Amino acid sequence: MMIQPVILAGGSGSRLWPLSREIYPKQLLHLTGSRSLLQATLERVAKLENIFMPIIVVGEEHRFATKEHIDELKLFPNSTILLEPLGRSTAPAICGTVEYIRHLRGEDTIVLVLPSDHLIGREQVFTEVVTEAAELAQKGRIVTFGIPIERAETGYGYIREGADGFVERFREKPDIESIKNYIDEGGWYWNSGMFTFTVDIFQREMLRYAQQMQQCMTKAIANGSQDGDFYRFDAVSMADVEDTSIDYVLMEKTDCASVVPADLNWRDVGSWQAVWEIMAQDDHGNVCWGDIMLESTTDSLVVAEDKLVAAVGLENTVVVETADAVLVSSMGAVQDIKKVVGRLKALNRDEFRLHATVHRPWGSRTIIKEEGHYRINKLRISPGSGMALQKHYHRSEHWLVASGTARVTNGREVVLLHENQSSSIPAGVKHRLENPGAIPLELIEIQMGTYLGEDDVVRYDEEYGASKE
Repeated sequence: MMIQPVILAGGSGSRLWPLSREIYPKQLLHLTGSRSLLQATLERVAKLENIFMPIIVVGEEHRFATKEHIDELKLFPNSTILLEPLGRSTAPAICGTVEYIRHLRGEDTIVLVLPSDHLIGREQVFTEVVTEAAELAQKGRIVTFGIPIERAETGYGYIREGADGFVERFREKPDIESIKNYIDEGGWYWNSGMFTFTVDIFQREMLRYAQQMQQCMTKAIANGSQDGDFYRFDAVSMADVEDTSIDYVLMEKTDCASVVPADLNWRDVGSWQAVWEIMAQDDHGNVCWGDIMLESTTDSLVVAEDKLVAAVGLENTVVVETADAVLVSSMGAVQDIKKVVGRLKALNRDEFRLHATVHRPWGSRTIIKEEGHYRINKLRISPGSGMALQKHYHRSEHWLVASGTARVTNGREVVLLHENQSSSIPAGVKHRLENPGAIPLELIEIQMGTYLGEDDVVRYDEEYGASKE
């Protein structure tokens, strides 16, 4: 009995802003240790027996950073990465991936769907539960893992177990009074968001309850395209697909749903309160990382990414500092952070989309200072990597090498630059920056011009695909 793991690694994690951004979401953050949440999930999957190479589903803009996290582990070389060109919830992502698996492995394949942002303390129990769920899937069940309820949490789905393990009731994100009744009633579990089923049963039920979505995502795979290490769903086919979760579309309706109780010491890292609960607290109930000074502060989470943060007289408070934004919230109001993120998105502010440091396929760019008609960046180019040949109409650029060796194409001239050497690129001149060396290349980039927008660029080669800078 072979199992096909699917790891859902899309989404932006808006409740973990400002560390989590649209371009660098929470599953890529190192929130609880040396591994990102995605890497922790991959390590957990690697301990399962009788599995195929995992399939990872990510948003279009996360693909290079995701691949770096996968490659860093060296557990699953040449993993399949599926790209969602449009931001949608879990139902379209799962639906399209299952259709991809049907072509890859056949209709009787057992599929294990796992979110990439969960922590599981009892990994041996997880392995046992996966085996139990796979056996039920072979009997025609769509299985979810039920987590024992620890508190009234309105952000989760709730499942009531019926006879023979079938789901008697399924409620997605009920109100607080309903949850209290569930706890008093007994027999209810949190829906973990992990599912197991066979391809044929899943697609049969989707055609029964969500025919339009199933047909659209079937086309999205049929009309999709291979792009290097990635397979991209077709955007035109996805255009009319409903943005909704698999819980609403299928699990609340199907009569094939079953639940396997799973006491996994499970945590959904979905908010700053969850991070505070997971991390080791000091004698005053505080969780801190970064350059922090506390005085008369209790039961709080304080994060400093870029600067010294001093907190005095706080209680049940969250403070998160990054290079371009600071969050201050009471612990009880952290669910409302997504409202702030929604306002930032509506205003089209950069703080919603990206960090001061933006990861690219060739390395990273960190904005140090931006004002008026100039911007100062720190560039880091990975060994053997480089930008596309390009030019800008409205800005000039000056590159100063801090460490490493740079190969600079400046018009018809190609030169090697070493530490403390520089090159100036006038507006309108074709240019390219590469790292021919074996160590990372670090430079200071000064951009000057009447317009500094990222759309002021003409590219002449596209080694990394359409979004390469």
